[in-house]
Amino acid sequence: MKKVMFVCKRNSCRSQMAEGFTRHFGEGVVEVHSCGLESSRVHPTAIEVMQEVGIDITGQTSDPIDNFKAQDYDAVISLCGCGVNLPPEWVSQEIFQDWQLDDPDGQPLETFRRVRDEVRDRVKTLIDSLK
Repeated sequence: MKKVMFVCKRNSCRSQMAEGFTRHFGEGVVEVHSCGLESSRVHPTAIEVMQEVGIDITGQTSDPIDNFKAQDYDAVISLCGCGVNLPPEWVSQEIFQDWQLDDPDGQPLETFRRVRDEVRDRVKTLIDSLK
């Protein structure tokens, strides 16, 4: 089973949604975690828009990257362009991608929904590539 790590700045919105979609669509195919360059909280609006599509992320936590080891992951996905700030061992894994999605924090609900849908589509493509 492949292991995937989603990383963004605060592990609050995009990486949390990606973790939730990957748990949902990749069950039995991939193991997933998410983290941030720093930890914060799971954004309440991210929880809300994920609940709209039937995925509960209330049990997920915001964790700093220092809690994990790069060598434990086959795929590392940066969601915010923060890949340039990651330690070198994180960007040299078997698969590294930087999706550079908009940060919905502080934006209208429609922006959260648009980013959620972009994350969903990219996660599906990623899971298909890992099968």
